[in-house]
Amino acid sequence: MLGHDFPIRVYFEDTDAGGVAYHASYLRWAERARTESLRDMGMPHSDMQRIHGCFLVVKRLAVEYARPARLDDLVQVRTLIRRVSASVVLEQQVRRGEEGLAVLDVTLACVDAASLQPRRLPEPWLGALRALVDHGGSSQ
Repeated sequence: MLGHDFPIRVYFEDTDAGGVAYHASYLRWAERARTESLRDMGMPHSDMQRIHGCFLVVKRLAVEYARPARLDDLVQVRTLIRRVSASVVLEQQVRRGEEGLAVLDVTLACVDAASLQPRRLPEPWLGALRALVDHGGSSQ
């Protein structure tokens, strides 16, 4: 899995009065796509918290919007792992078919569940994520 694709339908609740996807909807879609990419790897967030007492949080996020998604559109969120070190750097592309709608640059940090202090990402997540680093550029 070098890049994970997650389909999303744009619902009425995702849009403004004009039927255009509200900017914050892209953040929710990206969160779902990140969660499902870990689940598809066989390493869900819930296991990280239950077994290792830690979880991933968004440390930094930047979004560049190119085109609007609209009510009833079927969009795809592609999650690409760009770098894994003390943090995990992702690129998430929101597309409608071949048309690029938005790109999110996301940095995740691992924190201890009890103290909320930063900590090292546990194995097997660290090794699995490093193995999936995509060194290509944005295809947006």
